[in-house]
Amino acid sequence: SKVTSLGHLELTWRSRLHFHPLLVRVLHKSRLRYYGKPEKKVDMPYQAYFEVADGSGMMSMVLWNSLCPEWYNSMKVGTVLLLEQYAIKTSYPFKTQPTPGDSQMKRFATIEISLNVRDPPTKISIIPEEMVKPEWGLPEVKYRFITRSELDDLPNNHSCDIIGLVTFVGRAERARKREHGEDFWLYRWAHAIDGTSDQPFILELFATSQPDVFEHIHPMTYLVCTQMRVVRDLTENPSRTIYLTTSNESQIFITGWHKGQPYTKDTKVKNFIQWTKTQSEADQMKKTVIGGYYPFPRPPNSFLKY
Repeated sequence: SKVTSLGHLELTWRSRLHFHPLLVRVLHKSRLRYYGKPEKKVDMPYQAYFEVADGSGMMSMVLWNSLCPEWYNSMKVGTVLLLEQYAIKTSYPFKTQPTPGDSQMKRFATIEISLNVRDPPTKISIIPEEMVKPEWGLPEVKYRFITRSELDDLPNNHSCDIIGLVTFVGRAERARKREHGEDFWLYRWAHAIDGTSDQPFILELFATSQPDVFEHIHPMTYLVCTQMRVVRDLTENPSRTIYLTTSNESQIFITGWHKGQPYTKDTKVKNFIQWTKTQSEADQMKKTVIGGYYPFPRPPNSFLKY
């Protein structure tokens, strides 16, 4: 009876020290960020952003330090949380923003929920899905799935979700985060088909905070990637060099991880599953490739053009 709403919090947060509990659903989840530096003495310098929502709208929630190893993996997209003794801070202006599946949802962008071990010590409870009541008015997770035939018409940097059958996966490669820095991004290229086009999705998959999935992407697995961004080379032939890359909020799922995920109810996902039932596994296996060097976008055919 004493639960508050995100909309009410935004109106009253400056005049309060203690806040009523919150009931929210996780709609987006960022990768885990390590911000450790040699001169700073923080035991577990981790941080993760989530976008959470109730019936009034959506707000960012930040998980700090030692709460990250304890809770990060349990807080999945779709999880319902009861939060008690949390702090409210003005929001960090430079963080990335996921594209909500529901474009009508109100966004509270001025403040964010901060979950910490102390000041105050946050109490987090996960509510099992079967105990979630309709009268709580929590929004469902919505997606923006596209088919391969729709991809060519989408603008640069458009956000979308995809499902496909993996036909190629490259080796893991590294790229420097900064020119002379010691840190690297880890990524791999993959192709996935969905039966709507002769062309595959070309996917640049950076290692998110899901190493167990990233390392096990194989040909013939059903791959779901959420919050992908369209990349077009607008200078060359635009349709030839279109691909999708992961964003800070991307989640990747492969066969064995799909059960219970909210996207299994999506129409385009169901259509894809119907299409796979019409395919011969042996025929598709012949077309699959694994490993090797994958130069993309491809260099021109002749040195003169190069």
